[in-house]
Amino acid sequence: MPDRDEDDSAEGDRKFVVALARGLDVLRAFRPHDGLLGNHEIAARTGLPKPTVTRLTYTLTKLGYLTAVPRFGKYELAPASLAIGYSALANIGIRHVAQPHMQELADYAGGAVALGGRDRNSMIYVAQARSDTALTVRLDIGSRIPMATTAMGRAFLAALPSDERAELYDSMAPRFGERWPSVRDGVERALEDFARRGFTVSEGEWQDDVHSVGVPLTPRDGSRPLAFNCGAPAFRFTRDRLENDIGPRLAAMVSAVEATLNGGPVPDGAGPRNARGRQPARTHQGGTHLADIAEETG
Repeated sequence: MPDRDEDDSAEGDRKFVVALARGLDVLRAFRPHDGLLGNHEIAARTGLPKPTVTRLTYTLTKLGYLTAVPRFGKYELAPASLAIGYSALANIGIRHVAQPHMQELADYAGGAVALGGRDRNSMIYVAQARSDTALTVRLDIGSRIPMATTAMGRAFLAALPSDERAELYDSMAPRFGERWPSVRDGVERALEDFARRGFTVSEGEWQDDVHSVGVPLTPRDGSRPLAFNCGAPAFRFTRDRLENDIGPRLAAMVSAVEATLNGGPVPDGAGPRNARGRQPARTHQGGTHLADIAEETG
């Protein structure tokens, strides 16, 4: 199924540049570990006609965003494309504040902790920490996961106003077809969990053998919400442990990150604790804005 899961309605907007959108769709077709893609594969992933894709890959190659590999008749992302991604990551200052907290929780839980933001109807990883004993799905920075069936995605949805969430429901529904009512019910249950406990849960609804919890974070600088998750194999994260251990710890961790970003004291009990029951040291002190952190860290 093509990756273009929204923006079709925007093509009727006079301010919307269709050619630019299609060019970006071509770049988005490349996924982590893909390597080379041909015009046929790109057309299949984007839903664009192959003649259109051929013109776009030619143009993007001329501009330095793609590199042609004539031997295979395919393309790979060029350094100019990678520079855009790395610049975006460098400007998500929260990554640098959250990383030590994430690693502490990952080591404690024996799983993986990730930070992600919205990518259309998916979530894309922008930071990750993994314990040495983690046996969960191997996902890296840049990986995409579904929004509707994952704890991270559901946490993001929980942070949205109801009208924005309804718009996302409308755009996600065609993707799931007849499954959508049951998927939507799962999202609604997760939202109830969040209202009651402060975190969302996904038990095998994305990957059968993976359980996870999620908590959103809405920066005070007005930027879009982000979301954290903590996941591990189902045998390691039972329902009881999700609800009474990992979920509360993830919520506390996010509170600690928020406090650091906003320049306030870390709330009592907030943040993951190590094997000796101690909280990790805070990375930054004093009033800090996301833009300031990005500038300091490059």
